[in-house]
Amino acid sequence: MNADVEAAVRSIETDLIALSHSIHSEPELAFEEFRSVAKITELLKRSGFDVRTGIADLPTAFDATFGSGDLVIGICAEYDALPEIGHACGHNIIAASAVGAGVALATVAERLGITVRVIGTPAEESGGGKIAMLEKGVFDGVAAALMVHPGPIDITGATSLALADIAVTFNGREAHASAAPEFGRNAADAATVAQVGIGLLRQHLSPGQQIHGIVSDGGTAPNIVPARSEMLYYLRAETAWALSELSARAEACFAAGALATGCTHEIRTVSPTYTELTPDPWLVATYREQILDMGRTPLPLEWEGVRPLGSTDMGNVTNVLPGIHPIIGLDSGGAVTHQPQFAAACITESADLAVIDGAIALARTAVRAATDDTQRVRLLEGVDRR
Repeated sequence: MNADVEAAVRSIETDLIALSHSIHSEPELAFEEFRSVAKITELLKRSGFDVRTGIADLPTAFDATFGSGDLVIGICAEYDALPEIGHACGHNIIAASAVGAGVALATVAERLGITVRVIGTPAEESGGGKIAMLEKGVFDGVAAALMVHPGPIDITGATSLALADIAVTFNGREAHASAAPEFGRNAADAATVAQVGIGLLRQHLSPGQQIHGIVSDGGTAPNIVPARSEMLYYLRAETAWALSELSARAEACFAAGALATGCTHEIRTVSPTYTELTPDPWLVATYREQILDMGRTPLPLEWEGVRPLGSTDMGNVTNVLPGIHPIIGLDSGGAVTHQPQFAAACITESADLAVIDGAIALARTAVRAATDDTQRVRLLEGVDRR
């Protein structure tokens, strides 16, 4: 059926590329992706999908379903952008590829005995839409969840880091910075002390642990002792356990900043904790076969785990059910994700090819899973166990 699903993607190639470019042209931030959802679901409805929006109490989440087979294949779509630099992670490509794969599988759903679900997952960049959807049961009946993510090269078994997304607020006391500084308690100084502690901690981090952040609020005027400051930090590690260890050490640095300056502090969770990607080995190997057959040259297997690719809430999904999150390569001129130059590369001819190739590769991977008796049984039994 490879020829059938490829022909189906080719038949809507113009629509898929137009969808990718349209989402790219109107970037929307986490949980605000209303225009993007409307564009995606309109094409799915035209293709015969039953679409429900606002699922899991998230206004910009959706579930588009086709077919009634016992094996449920989920194709995850992302479509949120980054502040200021737009689609520098290429979620326009992810969304269009997901639609293409879903529509292609719908054309063979009855023959394969599958149900196809294109699942719209908001707020991947910050907010963890998939985590909320997991908790609300959206993925309960899904046997396998598939998606592709763009990058400078093809990587089939991409890995990621667990992530804690936090805000640290320091509260002190205002005073005139010149006439009466002794009456002040400087919250900006608390942030500075905490940053020094974090900087010194970096020497002693375990391999794979990372800390990076910004000061989002450091005061209002030079002649007022700041009564409030805020830092936004990401903590990352190779596993959820290592992330917990890192969090405890980082929290001590934040507490030190407050103690040293006579301030108080509060640590707030901005997004749910992202867990590390755990891609399904059989699905990864099958996807790799497909893109090799299509003429792509993925990163050698022995190099795949050398450098994890940031963090994603798809990690939470792959720790609950079989799934993959490969990287589909495009020519970015040396730019990497989260750079403005990569955003520009995500609507080039190479990016358009990534949309089509990604859709075909996902669809062919799902066909293999549905037609391999051993894997079909494995996937169905996994749903029953969950």
